[in-house]
Amino acid sequence: MEIILKEDVVNLGYKNDIVTVKSGYGRNYLIPTGKAVIASPAAKKMLAEELKQRAHKLEKIKKDAEAVAESLKEVSLTIATKVSATGTIFGSVSNIQIAEELAKLGHNIDRKIIFVKGVKEVGSYTATVKLHKEVSVEIPFEVVAEAE
Repeated sequence: MEIILKEDVVNLGYKNDIVTVKSGYGRNYLIPTGKAVIASPAAKKMLAEELKQRAHKLEKIKKDAEAVAESLKEVSLTIATKVSATGTIFGSVSNIQIAEELAKLGHNIDRKIIFVKGVKEVGSYTATVKLHKEVSVEIPFEVVAEAE
């Protein structure tokens, strides 16, 4: 089933993308929650016209995302957390801690666009921040033991 997304859906697509999903997912979740509409020929024509009219606005949004990405390129984070004697972390470091550290540095980034793979030990890692569908930046961070 082809649908047009009305907002960004994680692991599926971005606003105004035409994507193919299984019928149950589209009919039972995406369409009733207002996240998508059926991609009929009329809806596709309306989408094309809307995108043509909004092209300059979308370009500005992309330039803003690139500016934020440029400011984040020099950022390197250090996250202190409780660690066991063997060097493993109690819990894990998630996108919430990354967002909090970025906020301390003056970068207000939504935690939902920060992606971190399972960090369970002390060491150096990278987090990916997807600012736009074409703009993403990797932020290096180091996990260290919290001083007692």
